[in-house]
Amino acid sequence: MDTENAVNYTYMGRSFNDLSINDNSSAFSDCNSDRSGEFPTASSQSRRLLLACANSENSDELIRQLVSDLESCSIDEQKQAALELRLLAKNKPENRINIAKAGAIKPLISLISSSDPYLQENGVTAILNLSLCDENKELIASSGAIKPLVRALRTGTSTTKENAACALLRLSQIEENKVAIGRSGAIPLLVNLLENGGFRGKKDASTALYSLCTVRDNKIKAVEAGIMKPLVELMADFASNMVDKSAFVLSVLVSVPEARTALVEEGGIPVLVEIIEVGSQRQKEIAVAILLQICEDSLVYRTMVAREGAIPPLVALSQSGTNRAKQKAETLIELLRQPRSGNAAARPSNVSV
Repeated sequence: MDTENAVNYTYMGRSFNDLSINDNSSAFSDCNSDRSGEFPTASSQSRRLLLACANSENSDELIRQLVSDLESCSIDEQKQAALELRLLAKNKPENRINIAKAGAIKPLISLISSSDPYLQENGVTAILNLSLCDENKELIASSGAIKPLVRALRTGTSTTKENAACALLRLSQIEENKVAIGRSGAIPLLVNLLENGGFRGKKDASTALYSLCTVRDNKIKAVEAGIMKPLVELMADFASNMVDKSAFVLSVLVSVPEARTALVEEGGIPVLVEIIEVGSQRQKEIAVAILLQICEDSLVYRTMVAREGAIPPLVALSQSGTNRAKQKAETLIELLRQPRSGNAAARPSNVSV
């Protein structure tokens, strides 16, 4: 599997371990268990669920019964069982292991392909909640969850799509699953959710794409699916609350030439320069890192960045930014001020693209 790490290179006497910033994971901290609110249940069912959550012995017994109900001939029994397993897995971490050990994963996966939207949603979300346990991730993937989750990403309700994206994210935390998820057609669907989903859908899609696009093939798939247009639009819209997330996804993509070309074609350079002018400290740091990466080996892009008026805000950043931002800003300024000829001689050494 071709998994790309951050770019490492030495330029003008400065050694860069990477072109990202230290706390990029904090931009993707809220794609966890299901967040779909409360669900109507009869009072006796609610009491049974509360008792199960409070009493481990009863919980084990209830889990076994619910797993059996998943394969019932009654749709209503399947729905109730999937719902209760979903909530048990959400609200009590140890239940995640117990539910998996009771054999729930395969019947839950089968529900993901249901034509009943409510049953599909609960199947997807139960799998998401079970995947929060590291011990379950490999079992979920090996049990055949990836393709049904991708289908749910295509056909489900908005909540189903969001939670399918989160479940795929969790499975992608096992490196071997990233290629399989990409080959199953998830990338274009996640790009579509990023562009057309609600706010939560956009966040979940960006988080999943950030994880999946450490693999080169998935970067190419994302670019071919048109990811650059929504990324640039979201970065340009400071009211979207998606500037950081979009910029982090972009920072992963721009290691491939196709992404750099698409970024420029979609008008990304003016947007990145604007972020350096008016963005937050974190936004400025990631924006200058992206510009440095696209300019390091291209005279054409350096010229475009300079003509966009990047040098004054870069100078300001070199004086008032974080230590990492200052270093990147100084290096980019030196690049932009180089003579406009002799590009080959000016290329930084040891650049990995």
